[in-house]
Amino acid sequence: MTPTTATAPAASTPQTSPSTPGLDDRFTRALVGAAVGDALGGPVEGWTPEQIAERHGGRVTGIVGPWYGEDWRTARPIAPYHKGDGHVTDDTLMTHALIRVYEKVRDHLDAYAVADHLVPDLLSPRWIPELEAEALPLQRIFLAEKWIVARLHYGHMDPREAGAGNIVNCGAAMYMAPVGLVNAGHPEAAYTEALEVAAPHQSSYGREAAGVFAAAVAAACHPDATPATVVDAALALAKDGTRSAIEAVCEVAAHHDDFESALAPLRAAVEPFDTVGPDYRSPALGARRPSRLHAIEELPVALGMLLVGGGDYRRTVLGSVNYGRDCDSIATMSGAIVGALGGEIPADWAETVAEASRLDLHTPARALAQVAREVFARDLERRAAHEEAFTALAGER
Repeated sequence: MTPTTATAPAASTPQTSPSTPGLDDRFTRALVGAAVGDALGGPVEGWTPEQIAERHGGRVTGIVGPWYGEDWRTARPIAPYHKGDGHVTDDTLMTHALIRVYEKVRDHLDAYAVADHLVPDLLSPRWIPELEAEALPLQRIFLAEKWIVARLHYGHMDPREAGAGNIVNCGAAMYMAPVGLVNAGHPEAAYTEALEVAAPHQSSYGREAAGVFAAAVAAACHPDATPATVVDAALALAKDGTRSAIEAVCEVAAHHDDFESALAPLRAAVEPFDTVGPDYRSPALGARRPSRLHAIEELPVALGMLLVGGGDYRRTVLGSVNYGRDCDSIATMSGAIVGALGGEIPADWAETVAEASRLDLHTPARALAQVAREVFARDLERRAAHEEAFTALAGER
């Protein structure tokens, strides 16, 4: 695939046709699309496509209940989380937390913003859908995310270095959609900012995936974007095993337009780069260790399903969900990207997820869109000041 050259958004409000979503609409579709994908994937996370089909009498086609039915409170390995019935997981909780950080900083973020604002947010009580109770987000997120609090709140690490030593997984990538949206239309800037924001959380290919996912969301916001141009933008920036994994998966995905036929081929394509191994719940001894040759599984598969779905939200996200394994994160990522492209999210899915999770899915999008406008205005001022200084230094006045 030949990388495309993305451009920054125009200074004025873009002129869009009635069929071309504008900035606010894309932000809403991306964030609602991510949350709905998360909620659809949660109840089948960790299982194989075959197990999912057996449990549900076929492929999942919408919101389903807990894997263990009424025994979700005690059945292992799911307990004590109520996964299903439209409940979002930690992917959405972390995404919304990062949006609140943007609302406070109202500018580009860095590793210190994570220490100063995201960590306190994780220590503030909120409604946790899967626990059906108000609790600290810290009590819901997994060990790789608890790492942020342990290293920054208790360990007082340099935020720029705190991610080193954590298990390498998709934990940082799964909530980087807001970074891509703030840098809408400018994937290079999104990539750079996401690498900085992910520094307190992840290293190696986990941090790289965060940058590439943010870049993909930013690329999807371009008025002329397509699934193929989004993949091209990701490949233009991705490094090492992450780039190789995306390339391998997307080359296979290009031959499929139905997720059923793509499930096994996409898994086979990403398997050489995935350190977790065939048994998702029993990772191999070499799993999740830093490497320049490997990649997280979730992002390449999300991009592959984006191609398979052809920009259609339902096909893209249901393919991600029925893939199994870490499918809530895969569907979060693919849902954000296809939403940013303008994919139509089924209204009944969005309404069910908002009601079941007791979350307002639209207000965070509106708030982030306003922040993005303010950040872009500051970027223009900074660019003008740089141009003036450089021109004076170069003696070209």
